[in-house]
Amino acid sequence: MPDAVVPFVRGRKALSASDPRLTRNYTLNFIGDWGGANLHKICCWLTEEFCRRAGPKTKTAIWSMGDDDSVALVQDGKADLCITTPTMLVPSRVRGQGMYVGKAAPNLRALAVIPQNDSLILALATGTGITSYEELRRRKPHLRLSTAPVTNPIGYVGRLLLEAHGIDLANITFIDDEHPFDALDRVINGEADAVLTEAVMTPGWVRLIEGGKGVALAAEEAALARMQSEHGFGRNDIAAGHWNTLTAPLPALDFADFLILVRDDMSDDVAHLLTWVAVEARSELERQFMHIPVNRSPVSYPFDPKKMAAAPIPLHAGAERYYREAGYL
Repeated sequence: MPDAVVPFVRGRKALSASDPRLTRNYTLNFIGDWGGANLHKICCWLTEEFCRRAGPKTKTAIWSMGDDDSVALVQDGKADLCITTPTMLVPSRVRGQGMYVGKAAPNLRALAVIPQNDSLILALATGTGITSYEELRRRKPHLRLSTAPVTNPIGYVGRLLLEAHGIDLANITFIDDEHPFDALDRVINGEADAVLTEAVMTPGWVRLIEGGKGVALAAEEAALARMQSEHGFGRNDIAAGHWNTLTAPLPALDFADFLILVRDDMSDDVAHLLTWVAVEARSELERQFMHIPVNRSPVSYPFDPKKMAAAPIPLHAGAERYYREAGYL
């Protein structure tokens, strides 16, 4: 779809006699994000469409979370559904590897992948005069770097990316900012020398790069190859023109997509209906973002049902049944 602005239209489809229905009443707890970002929007869409097709006294709650471990709450049966990103870290979570040693979640199952085109990038304040990783290695400045804590995927993978580039972490004072907006603002406001985060489609990155406050560093080929071979992370370059100062593609690390997670013991009919909603009512979520040019949208529309089914961990049995019935598997 072209990067044109599309007017927002609220056009919710009427229920059809062919829609799956549940006659029982359910009470479900979903976990979103801080309360106003994309994971919450996805949860709101799922709960609305699920409740329309379940028993008349069905209730759902969406929990706002800070830095608590939403995946652990689903694994432990304390919540019914969460959404996590990036998707490529989920297999290591299931196995209890990498940053998740001692935190295996073998009961996790997927319902759907929600597309989000995102990358993890290091940017330095223009005042440092550094525009490449090679300069950063050679000059060895002490940096105040704003990024997420090491217990967060951004902070954990970001440190791996620095090490893959041969950057000495001893030269860095890490400033913990879980929210990308806060991390970006620190450089814009002069409170940090560098930022390492994602959400590349957001206005904070525009203010940083197009406002002349920071320079995004191109990831080096050898470092990207190391991240792929040692940690399973691919590349996802930033397209030329994404910022008005970017005249060529910017090599970057892949940090894409949201994954809807539940436990394997969720009722088959509930998982089936939630997956049906995710795919068959996807236009209701897409419409919430179609007034934003697609390269600036935090959710990448339009959705492809076959890609939604291509989860990096096993699907819940109810989800798999839906995708097979619909011809997407």
